Amino acid sequence: MKTGTKIAFFTALFVLIGFPIIFTVISLMIGDWKYLFYSLPGSFTAGFTSLIVTLKHIKDERKAA
Repeated sequence: MKTGTKIAFFTALFVLIGFPIIFTVISLMIGDWKYLFYSLPGSFTAGFTSLIVTLKHIKDERKAA
């Protein structure tokens, strides 16, 4: 796996998993759950889309090698 693909993979995972965790902590500290509920659709859409594209690139790299 190339360096750029690794970075893209970990970034996609961070957006998919890390952002909801960050917003959960913020919501717990503030007590307003709107922050979490408003961040979920955006982080899921961006993270899942980038994860699918990254996995396709990884698959293509393995076929070429």
